[in-house]
Amino acid sequence: MKLNILIVFSISIVIACSQADKENKSIVLADGQMPALAFNNSTTTVVYGHADSILYTTSADEGNSFSKPALVSLLPDLAASHSRGPQITTTNNGLAIIACNNEGDIFSYHTDPSGKWTQGPRINDADTVAKEGLMSLAADGNNVFAVWLDLRTGNNQIYGARSTDGGVSWSKNMLIYASPDTTVCECCKPSVAVKGNNVSVMFRNWLNQKRDLYLIQSTDGGNSFGQAQKLGNGSWALKGCPMDGGGLVIKDDGSVETTWRREKTIYSCIPGQAEKEMGKGKGVTMTNVGGQNVYAWTEDGNVVCVLPNGKKQVPGKGMMPAVKAIGNDKFICVWENNKQVHSAVMSLSSYY
Repeated sequence: MKLNILIVFSISIVIACSQADKENKSIVLADGQMPALAFNNSTTTVVYGHADSILYTTSADEGNSFSKPALVSLLPDLAASHSRGPQITTTNNGLAIIACNNEGDIFSYHTDPSGKWTQGPRINDADTVAKEGLMSLAADGNNVFAVWLDLRTGNNQIYGARSTDGGVSWSKNMLIYASPDTTVCECCKPSVAVKGNNVSVMFRNWLNQKRDLYLIQSTDGGNSFGQAQKLGNGSWALKGCPMDGGGLVIKDDGSVETTWRREKTIYSCIPGQAEKEMGKGKGVTMTNVGGQNVYAWTEDGNVVCVLPNGKKQVPGKGMMPAVKAIGNDKFICVWENNKQVHSAVMSLSSYY
């Protein structure tokens, strides 16, 4: 009798949780932290960290359900918290991942034609220089580019490396930007976007005690970069580090659009133009869905998604969201809450 009561009680809990998730448009994927997203050939892949494990799960039905989590690789002392975690991107060959350990070394992984994960070379060519563990990854075709905060000179600088074969091999590391005030912002994650031969890198600088976002661009696939330009008209004078980067996209016409935080306000910004206030929060990111921008950030303990029409949706409680278009109308948002990975899918047409 007691066993039957326990079974009924357990089923009731599962039903209640499923209904709550449905109401919040979200599902729990797994235990883990710092999820990142890739979308390729109608398959969505979520990679995340859990202890020393780099794990992933996939969806073939536009994010409605996901496979059982599987192991990419074990990486002792994996960095997977506070904006630090495995990064993933789509290539012509399949998928590529980079991940950093707490000692400051960045390792690469890629899929072969069968979908099997293979570990590639270490990306940083000087030992333990990525001690902040803050890095980003993007690709277009087999042109893959990684950026990170690098301490090989004793001060944080923006370094990068390029792969032209889908993440199988990597170039010699290149200095992308060094601040004339000795260091860039020490604890803010840089962002990177790639489209064709255009590589755009956004980072938080530290010039004259101001923690503003800058953009630096390459038009030759990342072989060389131009001059860094400040984003927006305002500035943030701050003695400490806000631990907040931002996001950017390169649109089909080659133009770049960015989003980032200053003080408690989230802004969108086209380089060379004034920034536009979008709301209050932190940890903002963005994606482009059918030519329209979608934003996600953390606000008062909730993950919020802001649609092209300005409507705000709250898929659930948590932080550190990542968003990715999964078609011309839908996008998926993943985030972490209480060391679990959550996911929600939204259709733009549903909110018009």
